Amino acid sequence: MAANGGSAHDEQRETSPYVELDRAAWAALAENPESPLTPQEINRLRGLGDSLDLAEIEQVYLPLSRLLSMYVASASSLHRQQEEFLDRPHPPRTPFVIGLAGSVAVGKSTTARVLQQVLAHWPEHPNVALVTTDGFLFPNAELERRGLLQRKGFPESYDRKALLRFVVDIKSGKDEVEAPIYSHLVYDVVPDEKVLIKRPDIVIIEGLNVLQPARVREDGRTGLAVSDFFDFSVYVDAATGDIRRWYTDRFLRLRETAFLDPASYFARYASLTEAEAEAEAERIWDTINGPNLVANVLPTRSRATLVLRKDKDHSVRYVRLRKL
Repeated sequence: MAANGGSAHDEQRETSPYVELDRAAWAALAENPESPLTPQEINRLRGLGDSLDLAEIEQVYLPLSRLLSMYVASASSLHRQQEEFLDRPHPPRTPFVIGLAGSVAVGKSTTARVLQQVLAHWPEHPNVALVTTDGFLFPNAELERRGLLQRKGFPESYDRKALLRFVVDIKSGKDEVEAPIYSHLVYDVVPDEKVLIKRPDIVIIEGLNVLQPARVREDGRTGLAVSDFFDFSVYVDAATGDIRRWYTDRFLRLRETAFLDPASYFARYASLTEAEAEAEAERIWDTINGPNLVANVLPTRSRATLVLRKDKDHSVRYVRLRKL
């Protein structure tokens, strides 16, 4: 027992740099417990296999949107005070940037889409942009030239300089910034197509490796990392075994839907039997996505401001928030 009569576990938790709240305690923090999203909107936002329903919106995402709105307001206040300190005119503050990371198939894309919609319902910041880092992957032809096509999603498969320039432009306060577009149908960057980000209040940047630390250059110096420009970061977490199962289940569902499109990069998988498709999904996970998660994605979890930990059914079980 600890000296104050509490358990050693309680004492260890109190000395942690994180506050951990179970779902019920987290849900109680929603100021307005009613979802601003309609059931139809929730259906459109739901990804394959995700456990996204009205309860998930109200119990998980409303408290998170309230917390993020507090961070945005605090950043705006600090911006005004800094401008006064510098005796400068009051230009609009740069967008508040949220980084969102997690494994393939963990549901981070759904989390990003839900956050975008819920945050946009706050009158203080109605313009919320969402950018995925898939568009910053090197095109397949370039990946093949570099021998990286089978390492797609690993840090080296991204044009990190272009991604860093994009985030720097956002945080520099440029009125308009362009980002490349990725097609999951053809499994490649779409040539000459861009998404225009125009004077956003908040930008959510979602991707596998957005929380990666800066690389050490050949000359021994350390450069900048994309995460250096984040005002807040979220990591969507789950047990590795659960994520592997979700990936396999999603692959099997895609075999019966998107893979049937002749234009799909994965159309060749549509003719596989269920057993063959399951074996192929497990092979892809065990040789590409799993190793990438263990070596590159999971180690960045501790860098996040907040962790959403999912249960076996894809619902969020608890939240871990870094203390200030």
